[in-house]
Amino acid sequence: MKVDNVNLTISAVRRSQYPDNNLPEFIMLGRSNVGKSSFLNTLINKKNMARISSKPGKTSTINFFNVEDSFYLVDVPGYGYADTSKEEIKKFGLMVEEYLEKRKELKRVFLLVDYRHKPTSDDKLMYDFLKYYQIPVTVVATKADKVSSKEKEKNMKQIKDTLDIVVGDNIVAFSSVTKLGRDEVLKIIEEIVEK
Repeated sequence: MKVDNVNLTISAVRRSQYPDNNLPEFIMLGRSNVGKSSFLNTLINKKNMARISSKPGKTSTINFFNVEDSFYLVDVPGYGYADTSKEEIKKFGLMVEEYLEKRKELKRVFLLVDYRHKPTSDDKLMYDFLKYYQIPVTVVATKADKVSSKEKEKNMKQIKDTLDIVVGDNIVAFSSVTKLGRDEVLKIIEEIVEK
């Protein structure tokens, strides 16, 4: 898939602001410091389309990136960051929950977890939530370039076992440094968009 034209269409804070052109949507979920911005920038081959902040937890809207007028990549606030106020966390949580439950344009979730570590209880809660609503998930194990070849298999098994990945969902090892996994993720999107 060739990606040349990408633009941030809307940063929404309520449902009425979501795009209404019925394009397929792919949302990226993950902890605040798991590398969502790097993942997005790598996918679309742009350096700073999604801002990579030195301070995690900065995204506070649902951001719709229009890719080639074919689909949207949707970026949302990361979860599990302690410096965000309880009110903000609740507000973001409800906004994201409503999107996940009700958005018919949503075709797949990319759930980002850190390849180097066992998924957190927040990661597990999110995966279980997505499965409760029967939303298809691709788990993206980020920072793959930082995992030694000796640990790759063990860490991958740990992710599968901890999340208890269901049949039909898959895991992609991903690195924004080496671009490992980029083509695989774009292929998943392409197959869904072309259906």
